[in-house]
Amino acid sequence: MAKLQGDDLEKALAKLPNWVRIEERDGIARRFKFSNFVQAFGFMSQVAILAEKHNHHPEWSNVYSEVDIFLTTHDEGGLSQKDIDLSLAIDRLL
Repeated sequence: MAKLQGDDLEKALAKLPNWVRIEERDGIARRFKFSNFVQAFGFMSQVAILAEKHNHHPEWSNVYSEVDIFLTTHDEGGLSQKDIDLSLAIDRLL
């Protein structure tokens, strides 16, 4: 899958108002906040299943009730449709 650029990139990012563009790493990130660790971990388990289905895996971290997710397509050297599709699927979990 090719790296998104120009208008294609802008259109894709417009669909993701809660995600932040991290230009220096050519990716997108979002912080998810939950009321406790169990909810955060449950969310991570759901994202893990999505990642396997999409064959695209996030960089992420968890501290108590917060989950940080970063997406980029390393094989393409930046954002691709894989990142957009996975981020939209993650958003639908909420």
